[in-house]
Amino acid sequence: MATKPPTGDPVQDAPQVTPPKHAAAGLPAIGHTLRIAQEQMGLARTARTLLKVNQKDGFDCPGCAWPEGDKRHTAEFCENGAKAVAEEATLRRVTPAFFAEHPVADLATRSGYWLGQQGRITRPMYLPEGGDRYEAVSWERAFAIIAEELTALGSPDEALFYTSGRTSNEAAFLFQLFAREYGTNNLPDCSNMCHESSGSALTETIGIGKGSVSLEDLHQADLIIVAGQNPGTNHPRMLSALEKAKTAGAKIISVNPLPEAGMERFKNPQTPLGMLRGTALNDLFLQIRIGGDQALFRLLNKLVIETEGAVDQDFVREHTHGYEDLAAAAKEADWEETLTATGLTRPEIERALAMILASRRTIVCWAMGLTQHKHAVATIREVVNLLLLRGNIGRPGAGVCPVRGHSNVQGDRTMGIFERPAPAFLDALDREFGITSPREHGYDVVRSIEAMRDGTAKVLFAMGGNFVGATPDTEVTEAAIRRTRLTVHVSTKLNRSHAVTGRRALILPTLGRTDKDVQASGRQFVTVEDSMGMVHASRGNLAPASPHLLSEPAIVARLARAVLGAASATPWEEFERDYSTVRDRISRVVPGFEDFNARAARPEGFRLPHAPRDERRFPTKTGKANFTAAPVEYPRVPPGRLLLQTLRSHDQYNTTIYGLDDRYRGITGGRRVVLVHPEDAAELGLADGSYTDLVGEWKDGVERRAPGFRVVHYPTARGCAAAYYPETNVLVPLDSTADTSNTPASKSVVVRFEPA
Repeated sequence: MATKPPTGDPVQDAPQVTPPKHAAAGLPAIGHTLRIAQEQMGLARTARTLLKVNQKDGFDCPGCAWPEGDKRHTAEFCENGAKAVAEEATLRRVTPAFFAEHPVADLATRSGYWLGQQGRITRPMYLPEGGDRYEAVSWERAFAIIAEELTALGSPDEALFYTSGRTSNEAAFLFQLFAREYGTNNLPDCSNMCHESSGSALTETIGIGKGSVSLEDLHQADLIIVAGQNPGTNHPRMLSALEKAKTAGAKIISVNPLPEAGMERFKNPQTPLGMLRGTALNDLFLQIRIGGDQALFRLLNKLVIETEGAVDQDFVREHTHGYEDLAAAAKEADWEETLTATGLTRPEIERALAMILASRRTIVCWAMGLTQHKHAVATIREVVNLLLLRGNIGRPGAGVCPVRGHSNVQGDRTMGIFERPAPAFLDALDREFGITSPREHGYDVVRSIEAMRDGTAKVLFAMGGNFVGATPDTEVTEAAIRRTRLTVHVSTKLNRSHAVTGRRALILPTLGRTDKDVQASGRQFVTVEDSMGMVHASRGNLAPASPHLLSEPAIVARLARAVLGAASATPWEEFERDYSTVRDRISRVVPGFEDFNARAARPEGFRLPHAPRDERRFPTKTGKANFTAAPVEYPRVPPGRLLLQTLRSHDQYNTTIYGLDDRYRGITGGRRVVLVHPEDAAELGLADGSYTDLVGEWKDGVERRAPGFRVVHYPTARGCAAAYYPETNVLVPLDSTADTSNTPASKSVVVRFEPA
């Protein structure tokens, strides 16, 4: 039987700590999954819902973007995917009575965990100027308020249209179409904060900002390098792919500042033997210092070049550009500097080199541990250099694999959610709809916050997500948002962004992935693109949480009609009535989506073209894959300070907090913990179990403080520390970003420790 939400916030300042685990999944994962699902959905609804997750006739998990194979398990979901589904399919409801009982000032004091546990929002809610709490409002009035604000702006560029990675292809395409017909490219999205660095690096080097591998490639690889990523918590179904690769003979290198249970041993809950014994995944664990990855890969590239016969000369000659520049830069790579930058030993690096040289088919996977540094783009380019040297792009079992975090974040970008769109995309959009899209680039997330702070952006419309919880420099961001005239959030559940508002605010409740979507023409489905470029349908199977919900495509269509009015020739009403008409338009605008409706109807979906992978053709400025040779960077930390990385707990997905435990790291009952190596802690006088304030240090001299963190002695890399976000986002300066991509440098925060 489902349980009621908590009435009060649980105590979060007294976490219990036990030694970290050395295996992931297994029976504990099954037990935890069933407990969470039962609390939110009850037994019958749990079975009816979870058996449809990631199935060909079901719905795409609202969690991560990891792909499914053609053959699906009956239980094609992981523990954290089940948590995401349970929270969306919950029987708990947030009604107008809840908002009457809880003023915005009260909501602002609540934790993200408490807010999320309250359940699904059931009615459009409006916070009037000067009001202290949200009140129910009709959909017609909600759209009229938005239209009133948007049409009163001095320029369309005073509005911001943010997109979360949960948004479907159909909704994303309509959202960017509306924004551009309205007159702006201000389309920041969650990619700006995560894999923007990957897209920037890959577009320059191989000509397409996406990964080049398939699930089958992983199964065929000789060597898989997993860098700056924790699959056991962030992409648990990836562990099954690694296990299958390992069974086929692959070797695995993990490069990370923290040891992670999932990379040590995976206890596959799909098999009895897997649950009992599990599979050891790591063949080599390189416990690198935060930000040392570029130095490591540069030295590896030097050693590959210096090894006779190691460079794939035919591939380099025929398909690449810039080899001589890389060779000259790599020659300068220094062992001692690399050991300082990485914290590794010479034998460890030599062993990694031997594994690389022994592999004909190598894949490098990465996530935020590589993308959220000042030198993130240069680091990923260096990863590409290694693969190019060995001919490992466009070869089965080899390639680049940036592992996306949200279930359609890659699809949203494919659909045109981008502040710097390609001219060819805009030309196609304009031809199809008879509009004139703006050509001036818009704001990304960081520049959007700056624009709100400076008063040049006055309306924020967020299609999903938790903008306040996901962004850096919390105090600056919240102050910026409070300067706006209107904030609008399309949401399924409550989060911190609903408590930090402009002068006026709206919450527009929407259908989730698990909900049936029935429009005037009948039952609809939407599509998503996974992390490896597969597009497939998603069909919810549950009755909506309230009869007052609208789908995301319907919200965009009605918004457009209210704002653009009769001046728009776009058939918005038709798009709301029948999503197949949206897909018809996508097929004529977005390359690779030809005959979209027919191909989306296939149970397995379809794969998008990828020139480097499919034909070793590289659509770059040079017409070839580009070697690069950026100067090597790594963080320098003053004495008495540590370098902090922000990360997730196991009871968390992005900014959604499912619980207060981090089971694999041995943390229960709290989130305000900071993980510090025992030797660093001894030097700094930080006793295990003591409490400290984390104080960020940045060149602007502004004090950024995260108070009251329990010190946990933990086997991190020396000189490094780790703590959970969004609690530590307050420490990340708004202008501490990656070169080129402008992604917040959330993995490179210099901190000092002061008594709590």
